[in-house]
Amino acid sequence: MTAVPYTSIPLDPNAVTYAYGPDSAPRPGVSPGHIERFTIEASRTFPGTTRTVWVHTAAVHDSSAPSSAMFFNDGWWYLDPDAAVRGAVVLDNLAAQEAIPPLVSVFVDPGIRTASERPKNRNIEYDAFDSRYADFLLDEVLPLVAELHAISPLASDRGICGGSSGGNAAFTAAWQRPDAIGRVIAFNSSFAQMPGGNPYPALLHGGARRDLRVLLHAAHRDIGWNDPEDNWFAETLETSAALTRTGHDVRLVVGDGGHSPEHGGVLLPDALRWLWR
Repeated sequence: MTAVPYTSIPLDPNAVTYAYGPDSAPRPGVSPGHIERFTIEASRTFPGTTRTVWVHTAAVHDSSAPSSAMFFNDGWWYLDPDAAVRGAVVLDNLAAQEAIPPLVSVFVDPGIRTASERPKNRNIEYDAFDSRYADFLLDEVLPLVAELHAISPLASDRGICGGSSGGNAAFTAAWQRPDAIGRVIAFNSSFAQMPGGNPYPALLHGGARRDLRVLLHAAHRDIGWNDPEDNWFAETLETSAALTRTGHDVRLVVGDGGHSPEHGGVLLPDALRWLWR
């Protein structure tokens, strides 16, 4: 039995921020983990793009033992200890508590097109409803990571996390490649802006199913929250409902406020605990 402390509901859901918990700041006695960095200068899947990848492991990590792996979209932005998510700090604290299994965490930046008037390739990669981004992670990024650390081949030992369009990419990667990615965290997903709209409620109502564990987060005042179309809040609710009706292992967390990474960053420690329980 878990007793949840009483918190009053804010009367103005627009003016809400969330306080970080103790696992989102460096803890006394917790040694920082190791971070390795490499660059992918030429991609087969996304030609003409370059990007940086950071690999995080706990301070005490056996690189010869096959470990679980976790991809984080929007790489440095999720890793940065001074940004909203603080991924490395959270991972160090959870590893010290043995709250998650030995984990190789792979922070992957979206591609940049150096010879283009529109250099950012993020939405092209993250919003698409196809397997390209998952294939890129599994066929181009993971082999380079495996040169540094042994990685388990099991889908149940592979997870992915992202927010906004990165949440689309996280869910789609696991949906398209459930043979290789079995766990998903998607904060404030922008399913409504996928080309052709959000495909998942109809697919799930039509009987499609994957062996996935999924944590979805939605903000009550996300973009279009009170509109009949392009309603980012409602699309996440509808996806969660469809996953629930089809027997998936799913958890939905709803917060107040708008389209902000802050609540997802606050949730990350418990989201990872739940995902890898």
